Amino acid sequence: MTHLHPATPRQRLYVSPAHFARGCVAALGFACFASGALAADKPPLSPDTATPFTTTSRISATIEFGLPALASAIEEDIPRRLATIDERISCVHRRVLVFRVNANCDVSGFVERSGPVSLYGRGDHVYGSVPIYGAIEGQGANRFTARIHGETEASATIEAEARPQLRRDWSLDLNFSDGFHWSEPPILHVLGRDIPLAKYAEPRIRTQLAHVRSRALAAARRLDLHDKAATAWQHAFEPIKLADDPQIWLQLTPQNAAFAGVRANAKVLSGSLELSGSAETVVGQAPPAVTPTTLPPLGTDVAAPGTFDVILPVRINYDTLRDKIMQVVGAAKGENVIREVQVYPSAGKLVIGLRVAKASEADPTAGEWVYLSGALNVDTDKQTVQLSDLAVQGTPASDIGAMLGNNALLEQLKEQANVSYGVAYQNLLNAANERLTRPLKNGYRMEGHLTSAKLDKVWLLADGLSIALRASGELKILYGL
Repeated sequence: MTHLHPATPRQRLYVSPAHFARGCVAALGFACFASGALAADKPPLSPDTATPFTTTSRISATIEFGLPALASAIEEDIPRRLATIDERISCVHRRVLVFRVNANCDVSGFVERSGPVSLYGRGDHVYGSVPIYGAIEGQGANRFTARIHGETEASATIEAEARPQLRRDWSLDLNFSDGFHWSEPPILHVLGRDIPLAKYAEPRIRTQLAHVRSRALAAARRLDLHDKAATAWQHAFEPIKLADDPQIWLQLTPQNAAFAGVRANAKVLSGSLELSGSAETVVGQAPPAVTPTTLPPLGTDVAAPGTFDVILPVRINYDTLRDKIMQVVGAAKGENVIREVQVYPSAGKLVIGLRVAKASEADPTAGEWVYLSGALNVDTDKQTVQLSDLAVQGTPASDIGAMLGNNALLEQLKEQANVSYGVAYQNLLNAANERLTRPLKNGYRMEGHLTSAKLDKVWLLADGLSIALRASGELKILYGL
């Protein structure tokens, strides 16, 4: 007979309501964390398309000539003797006793240049002067008046004023106005009578001055401004290497030329052109050669050459920004920690990926990814880049504190994760200024200096940030002194 034993009662587990509630909250919290972190796919890598940094710019092409050299060139065409006087004049008209005596005299003499030509400039005018000296004598014209004799000498200064202008055909017009004045007019003293001789000397001097003007114009035209401006125009097309690491090139492409006036000082006469066109900055290999066009006709005159502008790109790689973010999140306290940070561009935004894990988790690969996206603010005064408008991909901003264990982390990132580009910008500016001042060929040289810079644009490229700064200053192509 078989005895049936009673069934052993199953062991019963009793869970208190409080423990049950805590367990649900923990499970729900983990579920929220996981679902929140994975609610949105990882934003795709989508950098900005790299394009040339191009801006409209202006260059000054200045042709300088030493006024002493120009004075010497003009002086070579001025003869030593300016006038020869050989006249018969009525020199005596007087009554002697009951007779009226009329006598003629032969007047002879010369007027010569007694010193060098002097030129100096002031503003847009050139002033010139040359001293002259005259010696004249009068002698009775027949045997009855042979004892009538007189002589005199005088000095004068010929003065000229010119306002140089460049014509449309590139010829230099000096626009002369000239004259002279005697320091002591030539007067012949004959038998107690004073006979002014200026009216005999001056017509010959004025005739010679007309020749001097034509010779001075010829000397000015021999300066060949068109040929020198055409050479400066071609030099402007040559690429300029602004920096070595990374290589940055400046390619100028002039399009128009305008006359910007003539200036002069005590020693130098300079004519300036404004060459306007595009200035393109290229990062990397040297840009392809640009074939210079012919020098265009002169456009409308401008008061002065405009400001030279060029885009200087300052690079900041994403690793630098990532390290700065790591410093901020690494100092954050909480039950969750950030094990890894990614920084990359996506559709015009900067994406910051954070791998969040429990602080107690021993597995170094543990954690879930959370993605923030935002913009960048560039402070040109402080020369820094800062994060702004940070938002969480697929997760309300109110939930990020629970996920990261730090409600203030977003604000800390915006305030503390800034990167300075001041040193990089200053190094690039110094290198550019050094390269922009250099000798060219055949007596030409380039002088450039960049000073101020304004933000033009921020590019999120595949390998880092590119901060395009519009630097302004002056760039000259000079010929002469």
